[in-house]
Amino acid sequence: MIQLRQSDSRNRLLGALAPEDFTRLAPALERLPLHLQDTLIRAHEPLSHAYFIETGLVSLVAATEGGRIEIGLVGQEGLAGVPLVLGTDRAPVLGIVQGGGEALRIPATALREALQASPSLRGVLGRYALSLMIQMGYTVYASAELNVEARLARWILMTHDRLNAEAMPLTQEFMAMMLGVRRTGVTAALYVLTGAGMVRASEGRITVLDRDKLKDLAGDTYGPAEAEYERLLAEA
Repeated sequence: MIQLRQSDSRNRLLGALAPEDFTRLAPALERLPLHLQDTLIRAHEPLSHAYFIETGLVSLVAATEGGRIEIGLVGQEGLAGVPLVLGTDRAPVLGIVQGGGEALRIPATALREALQASPSLRGVLGRYALSLMIQMGYTVYASAELNVEARLARWILMTHDRLNAEAMPLTQEFMAMMLGVRRTGVTAALYVLTGAGMVRASEGRITVLDRDKLKDLAGDTYGPAEAEYERLLAEA
């Protein structure tokens, strides 16, 4: 366990807490390295911890007999382990590290106790849970209404927001799994985005060249959920 100052944390949720709420959590926070493909959350299994992401990226993935598809993304804006905030200890999703980094994890019991003791903490984390649901809703909308190129543009924007890196380590196999399409579909979509000067793709890495063009392609599936997160966080 570590004693952490609130100003030291790179997680935006922890930074938004009232000082007394951060003090409730701090003694139970433990710094944890996140390695690519680590599984933090297992479907249908009790959560032992929640994870405030400091750097890196966690994909929330629905796994079925037909394969896997990403339904949500969590980076330094959020928390992996939202079921604990909502009063349960499990969900039918996986939480898989898709960008290495660090998290501050907290035991489920400690988080529950802090939530029970503090209405203001419940408010902040509850508003984040709502913002994640909104993000998931727009993911469903994008999957239903957009072609692969536009869906990929949205996903690259969301990943870029969270990894905050010029070149992101993203393979075509990974992008195909996250979008629930064949690799050939991702290859063709990347060809379009590259040809339009939106991204550069090389050796398993994607570099964003023109966010405005990506936003235009993603349309209204990117932006509303992000704006709602900012609005909800401002209420903290």
